[in-house]
Amino acid sequence: MRKEPGWLKYALIGVSLLFLAIFIALPLFTIFQQAFSRGWETYRDSILDTETFEAIKLSVLIAAIVVPLNAFFGVMAAWAIAKFDFFGKNVLITLIELPFSVSPIIAGLIYVLLFGANGWFGEWLMENEIRIVFALPGMVMATAFVTFPFVARELIPLMQELGRDDEEAALTLGAGGLYTFWRVTLPNIKWGLLYGVILTNARAMGEFGAVAVVSGLQRGMTITMPLQIEILYNEYHLTAAFAVASILTFLALLTLAVKSVIERFITLQRKEIVFKEAK
Repeated sequence: MRKEPGWLKYALIGVSLLFLAIFIALPLFTIFQQAFSRGWETYRDSILDTETFEAIKLSVLIAAIVVPLNAFFGVMAAWAIAKFDFFGKNVLITLIELPFSVSPIIAGLIYVLLFGANGWFGEWLMENEIRIVFALPGMVMATAFVTFPFVARELIPLMQELGRDDEEAALTLGAGGLYTFWRVTLPNIKWGLLYGVILTNARAMGEFGAVAVVSGLQRGMTITMPLQIEILYNEYHLTAAFAVASILTFLALLTLAVKSVIERFITLQRKEIVFKEAK
């Protein structure tokens, strides 16, 4: 068996580390360095600025609405796909993947064309004084669109690996459908579900393109953290822009840390499934 030369291994490792340093570590260091360049008090004042604080609250509110909705949808979709055979199953799987192939800008435009003043339902909405576009509902819908695949994508392969045996055994013993879900299905998928929820939350908090289109960019009302960063940067409030960016960066780093821990539990769970199948 041919053995690769030792220098090749170290060369590949060195190139990988160099790329990580240039494209990951250095930008991350720059964000925090710029955010705290004028001291802690300036950083705190930048975060507690009225418009910035409202942007943070709006981002948290949107995530608080979108994450449970997408978690519910992801569990239901994964359960249907993994546990049942039905006509249109492949179409449903394709539709779940759709947001990954559609630009977030296009996703935002879809809702403008549907619910905007000149959209399909625009006239009816205006007559009934209902605001969707350039208001919270439109921002929630756009964010939900770009984030809804995350939970489903994590749960579908996991549920397919788990199979139907545990649920069928519970039903055979007289358990109801809801009881089976809470006592059998949910414990089996808890780590995959948490993994998807964390990714959904991170994307919801950091979404820019789709939200920018449907928000109307109304200061203090429809500005989220990513939009506030752009506004501050364009107005040359660099320290304040990097201060807000540091929050999203910290969230991303925290997401990666939790993601790594959960991946270990998922790996252990899959090993247990393989071991059970082998027996």
